[in-house]
Amino acid sequence: MTDSKIITETQQPAESSPASYNSCLTGGGNELFQAIQAPVLVVTPEGVILDANSAALTAAKKTQNEIIGKGICKIIHGGSSPHLKCPLEELLLTKSPHMEETTLPGLGGEYLLTVSPVKDQDGSVGKILLVARELTSVEIKKADSMRTAQLAAIGELAAGVAHEVNNPITGIINFAQLLKDDSEKDSFQAELLDRIINEGERIALIIKNLLSFARENENTLEPIIIEQILKDSLSLVQHQFKKNGIKIITECSGESCHLYGNFNQLQQVILNMLSNARFALNERYPNASPDKILKLSCRSTTNKDGQPIVRITIKDTGTGIPQGILKRLFDPFFTTKPSGKGTGLGLSISYGIVKNHGGIIRIDSIMHQYTKMIIELPMSDINTGKNSKPA
Repeated sequence: MTDSKIITETQQPAESSPASYNSCLTGGGNELFQAIQAPVLVVTPEGVILDANSAALTAAKKTQNEIIGKGICKIIHGGSSPHLKCPLEELLLTKSPHMEETTLPGLGGEYLLTVSPVKDQDGSVGKILLVARELTSVEIKKADSMRTAQLAAIGELAAGVAHEVNNPITGIINFAQLLKDDSEKDSFQAELLDRIINEGERIALIIKNLLSFARENENTLEPIIIEQILKDSLSLVQHQFKKNGIKIITECSGESCHLYGNFNQLQQVILNMLSNARFALNERYPNASPDKILKLSCRSTTNKDGQPIVRITIKDTGTGIPQGILKRLFDPFFTTKPSGKGTGLGLSISYGIVKNHGGIIRIDSIMHQYTKMIIELPMSDINTGKNSKPA
């Protein structure tokens, strides 16, 4: 790491033109740069790649000419959405050091990404060194556990806020209704009170969704068959998907997968996933296309601990999700959709429901290629009617 920093400080590239990128790190010291086994990239604060070592080229499966001069987000993340800024590119503009564990699909794995600004002799930062060390399986599992704990903490916070807001907003709605009852019909005052009541009810709905995310809603469990949930969910959206020209492919094993859970809640999760997939497909393919495909699969298997689970996968060939924000998707009110197109609560609620059923939910996505939603739920013993240990 030290040697790489010395190289980039002492051997300055020419002005940032395509013809000069290849000379960014040349000379005898370049042997040390190329010898580093972890992927290393040198970029400008604007995110333009100036140089990459052999390990980076191997991980990205690209040549030097295919990387040099390109945007860093395009190479390691697969790109970004027009209405969303890449968090890494925004960080680079601050010229600040940073370290985080993240998924880099462009490099094919989970990495510890270290961002190190390199100062010139005058103290300015013209280059930034990115070192990506691949995470071990133990580190990945630890990161997943920390993320689960963070979401649990967010759930507790959401529940606390919801309870604090619920009572006063109920009072506002009731008092506004009393005033409306005493007002003249069709008067300006009655119109204003109607608006107050409508906005209050909208807040009440948001609070209800927050409590759902926090898993504080009523949860009646009963024996169910997951294939029936999928069948009923598809029947509700099939007409809309056909109207949009989306081809649905289903792949389910012949045997039924029995669960012990809440039918309506799990159906809500599936419908939310299908709705998100339809939006992404319509964004990428506004018109009919043979590539406008949604694939839904369901099969029984075992998790890493050997427990029987059912794995539901919903994969679409839509716009994809930028890797820089992938881990924020379950946060309440965070959405990848343009302003006015989503509330940011759908995935939060889905996460809470799946977690409450002892399951897990994961997202795998590459920009402009696909998004895969993976839900794993513990299967139940047909004889006892109880689920196995949480997935």
